[in-house]
Amino acid sequence: MSDSTVTIGVAGIGMYVPPEVVTAEQLSGETGVPAEVLFEKFGIRQVHRAGPDCHVSQMAFAAAQAALQDARVEPDELDLVVYCGSEFKDYVVWSAATKVTHQLGADRAEAFEVYALCAGTPVTLRIVRSMMLNDPALRTVLVVAASKESSLVNRHNARGRFMFNFGDGAGAAVLRRDFDRNLLLASASIVDGSLSEDVVMRAGGSRHPANERTVAAGDYYLDVPDLDHMRNRLDEVSGDNFLRVVTTALQASGRDQVDFLAPVHMKRSMYDWLRWALHAERSYYLENYGHMQAADQFVALVEARRAGLLHDGDTVVLAAAGVGYTWAASVLSWGPAT
Repeated sequence: MSDSTVTIGVAGIGMYVPPEVVTAEQLSGETGVPAEVLFEKFGIRQVHRAGPDCHVSQMAFAAAQAALQDARVEPDELDLVVYCGSEFKDYVVWSAATKVTHQLGADRAEAFEVYALCAGTPVTLRIVRSMMLNDPALRTVLVVAASKESSLVNRHNARGRFMFNFGDGAGAAVLRRDFDRNLLLASASIVDGSLSEDVVMRAGGSRHPANERTVAAGDYYLDVPDLDHMRNRLDEVSGDNFLRVVTTALQASGRDQVDFLAPVHMKRSMYDWLRWALHAERSYYLENYGHMQAADQFVALVEARRAGLLHDGDTVVLAAAGVGYTWAASVLSWGPAT
């Protein structure tokens, strides 16, 4: 049984993005979407893009190192490493979690992976917090996410234009038991399985194993088989589900306001609406990074702290949405525990 007096806090955060930058103007040349539309509607000034020799495990490792340094934690102090980023990794059917653990030299740590696509960070924080509360042996845990999903976007496919905001990068956090700062309070999630097959990469799974035909057809890119269905259903439920999942997480945390919002990167109009609907005093919009799958919230926290947007006593909400479709949120009490 968990002890209600035990606290789980975020001891350190870190991020990594590859050096190559693709500006809105360059992305316009790739997609045919005017640069002003990419900025004003898609919410993109630029994204970072990983080259052919930069992979998910490398980006995750770099972000993990930064988080450990920020937390003043040595790798041999880690009890568990959880990777919750993109399923598109260095290899198919492969554990990035164990690779990163080995790279770090965290020889004592267990390691596994959690997949909730772009909602992976709040979902994983919920799982890890519960594990740490119930298992006193789990005192220091690394959660890390990375994405190179920009490689899966066909920039000539209009059905996938909502994915033109994809960038590459990684983020990480170190959680500690009985830590007295940046307490992780509660999380919540909602799913709508009617959207479960609205975004897929057709080739590579058991239904359509990769072969010469699937490669020739370009089926190794993400696609939207029924764009109208996805648009209509998301328009119907997405806003309400964001509000519902954040409200549920706030109530479970005993909080009733959002001081700082760290959201998934989304189109600018949706971001503006969500911040207004939640009465969020402050937020960080990832217009210089785009959407990096489950890394978004960690990168937003790192940049917000750097910009002085996080204040002691803030109620911080990490809000995410991932195709499938999952909406998730986690609540932190930033600064010293009171």
